[in-house]
Amino acid sequence: MNAIPARLGVQQRVLPAYRAPFFDALARACPSGLSVFAGSPQPHEGIFSAGRLDAAQLTLADNQYLSKMPSTVWWQRNLIRWLEAWQPQTLIVEANPRNLSLPVAVRWMHTRRRAVIGWGLGAPSSRRSRLQFHFYRAFVRQFDALIAYSQRGAEDFISLGFPAEKVFIARNAAVSRPTSPPPHRPEQGYAGRPVVLFVGRLQERKRVDLLLQACAGLPDELRPRLWIVGDGPAREDLQRLAREIYPDAEFLGPRHGPELDEIFDRADLFVLPGTGGLAVQQAMAHALPVIVGEADGTQEDLVRPTNGWAVQPGDAAALCAALRSALEDPARLRRFGTESYRIVTEEINLEGMVAAFEQAVRAVYPSCVYI
Repeated sequence: MNAIPARLGVQQRVLPAYRAPFFDALARACPSGLSVFAGSPQPHEGIFSAGRLDAAQLTLADNQYLSKMPSTVWWQRNLIRWLEAWQPQTLIVEANPRNLSLPVAVRWMHTRRRAVIGWGLGAPSSRRSRLQFHFYRAFVRQFDALIAYSQRGAEDFISLGFPAEKVFIARNAAVSRPTSPPPHRPEQGYAGRPVVLFVGRLQERKRVDLLLQACAGLPDELRPRLWIVGDGPAREDLQRLAREIYPDAEFLGPRHGPELDEIFDRADLFVLPGTGGLAVQQAMAHALPVIVGEADGTQEDLVRPTNGWAVQPGDAAALCAALRSALEDPARLRRFGTESYRIVTEEINLEGMVAAFEQAVRAVYPSCVYI
């Protein structure tokens, strides 16, 4: 990996704790320095923010939210002050039109002949009206390049007329390339009953209730031990539901570090029935096959017919069918786990994400003059 040739600034609405290792890795590849500008989430969002970075500089943004709605707009009052202090040669911003401060920051950079790169999910084409199409097309045109989380996101950006050669894919990664061999698991069976694992925040959008319903619908001979790792506002309701329909569920609470690694190693299958959750990659780094709910496109690059199952969101019957297909063939489950490990070792990891950012910066930096 070559060094990134510019002094970088990265603007984000918030800095989730899971994102900190990436920004530190990016900073180590940026000899001229990296500063991250990010603020606090709204209290009801349940986002665990990183309070510090080890290799990158962190400046706290003054986020001002218009309302408590999930789709609210916001602005960052001290954004220009940060730009003036840090003087980035290239700025990477969260490509979200709900950030009212963004046009001002882009204009500040462009008047100084410095590039701005947008980074985001894309603009889902399946749900766009004609008006939304023109809105998103105008929005992305302000950027000098775009970085998408996934192949689908890149296609969304290109469908808006953005030049394909200026669209880069940095597949959303939460783990480094594994350096230790995968854990040993029996090839032809289970060490006792199979263990199905969920790791994540216990909130409504994670749909752990669907996982409980799906496990309850399995025949007795396939019913697994269900380990639920995490905490959150929905925990009491989920425990109550488990007592009613699936008493074999075990709520293990929050686990981290080596303790969580051991849980991953002892599991046979990882399931994420709702949205979000980079724990899928952690599971794959421990050679686990995965079942996920189809969401924003980022899962498509990770979960393939060779290492897991993607099911329609909100469909307990489809999730139950996927669980049954997975658990009734232990040998296939092990093959899928081996493929999961290969994907995060060779294709989707923090090192690859940093390399994609470097490629994007190099595509725009030579055309900019730092004043």
